[in-house]
Amino acid sequence: MAIRKVYTIGFTKREAKEFFETLKVKGIRQLIDIRLKNSSQLSGYAKKEDLQYFLKEICGITYRHELILAPTQEILDNYKKKRLSWPEYEKQYNELLEMRGVEKNLPKSILDVPSVLLCSEKIAEKCHRRLAIEYLQSKWCDIEIVHL
Repeated sequence: MAIRKVYTIGFTKREAKEFFETLKVKGIRQLIDIRLKNSSQLSGYAKKEDLQYFLKEICGITYRHELILAPTQEILDNYKKKRLSWPEYEKQYNELLEMRGVEKNLPKSILDVPSVLLCSEKIAEKCHRRLAIEYLQSKWCDIEIVHL
């Protein structure tokens, strides 16, 4: 079984030049956006329509939005409003992925091309992109994770 290297990246506190150059250098061919909301004005260059355009024109990268890997609004709000600790958020998010049957309902072939999972947090430690890729790694076993 071949090991697939899958990257994760956040866009917050990253200049566009650094963000897109990092993707190009790593040879990314597909960006998988796992944000619940991908069109916020606060997203700057990472707003869906702009991001799709920049990825294609600057890097030749395709864009894909996968809501199956996004948290629910309720889980997100509870964490942001400090009604959930990080360990509680992790538990609820992982239960959500399990309930959704992500490993069965997301085609494994999605990672056949060099891919990166996108969310907003700059550091993956307390971001659901880390939890999402670790969940897939635990189910599919052939994933090497690299956080950018």
